Amino acid sequence: MLVWFLPLFLVFLMIGLPVFFGMLAAPGILLWLNGQDRDLILLYRNVYNGMASFPLMAIPFFMLAGELMNRGGITMRLVEFSQAMMGHFRGGLAHVNVLSSMLFAGLSGSAVADTSALGSMLIPAMEKEGYTRKFAAAITAASSVIGPIIPPSGIMIIYAYVMGESVAALFLAGIVPGILVGVGLMIMVKFMADKYDFPASRAKASWGERGNASLKAFFPLMTPVIILGGILAGVFTPTEAAAVAVAYAIIIGMFVLKTLKISDLPDVFMRAAMTSATVLLLVGAAMAFKTVVSLSHTPEILAEFVLGLSENPLILLFLINLLLFVVGMFLDAGPAIIILGPILGPIFVDLGVDPIHFAIIMSVNLTVGLATPPMGLVLFVASSVSGERVETISKAILPFLFIEIVVIFLITFIPEISMTVPRLTGFAD
Repeated sequence: MLVWFLPLFLVFLMIGLPVFFGMLAAPGILLWLNGQDRDLILLYRNVYNGMASFPLMAIPFFMLAGELMNRGGITMRLVEFSQAMMGHFRGGLAHVNVLSSMLFAGLSGSAVADTSALGSMLIPAMEKEGYTRKFAAAITAASSVIGPIIPPSGIMIIYAYVMGESVAALFLAGIVPGILVGVGLMIMVKFMADKYDFPASRAKASWGERGNASLKAFFPLMTPVIILGGILAGVFTPTEAAAVAVAYAIIIGMFVLKTLKISDLPDVFMRAAMTSATVLLLVGAAMAFKTVVSLSHTPEILAEFVLGLSENPLILLFLINLLLFVVGMFLDAGPAIIILGPILGPIFVDLGVDPIHFAIIMSVNLTVGLATPPMGLVLFVASSVSGERVETISKAILPFLFIEIVVIFLITFIPEISMTVPRLTGFAD
């Protein structure tokens, strides 16, 4: 009977119950009906145990660092740097949008923060340059999914914690896939720019202007270098790296750039705390949910079903990608990873798929789901920022989603794309 907690959980989601409550109510009801009072107590105790973890402290710290960077005007410096480098191309502001997302990803690791921060600046600017508002919103939403792929990434921290993998290995494995998504989007922008005669946003910048823009962006661009460099050199753990990122953001914002004021801090702390609380509650509920997954023997049942379809790992990876893409349409990446990771991960590891490789497949696929209709979170953020309807943005984003789907299958069937950097640095076999 306990195996029915998954269908019951889906019913709760369809009637609009928040994910946190659904993840606790579905297994809780069935445990109560089964008379498993001890397991019921364990379920709710694990909500706290799931949150009380040193590695998970990295999530609120990275979120706070992103908020500090954004409030300190660092986003504008990244946009100016991107314009100096790519603004002269046809479709220049669209290229700037993608490059800015790639650079911003190294600061925040959040697709929602990317859409909100960059969209509020670039969507009006693109509309002023002659782009349609729906196109500007669509490219902003599509490029924002790079945020959780290029390190640091909150989603990868969650996956590493739930599945017991190395955060550093996942961060390294996300570098090339994130760049590949960005390059793919730029190729599509170039194709559309030639077809629809998009304008260049400015004349080609001189080397002096590029140098000046690079100097302004130097300190923000050092953030991912410090984070990854410190982790790889063994100077600090990923959690300590997140705390270092916060300290660095405060020093740069308040004392170097002098764009961040003490009066800004209460609101920054409040925003970071609210976002972190939401994520950590989901993680706690998911760890409790994972307990019931184990008790119900769902992984064994699903493994038997999956292996009954085919024993060829390539065919199964293709089918799982389709499943994850559909799941991503309705469920945010974090909860989806927490729910499905413990179920699907062991199946593919047993089939010979490297656990880091499968982690990247799952993370990138579900991250792209943030930009897919009908429930893609960044679509709603882009709609709010641009004033364009979600349905309109959903149609305009389709060419970019096609590119991202192609990248997902490249990552899936060419493991070297994600595994080369971790292997070269000794974080994977």
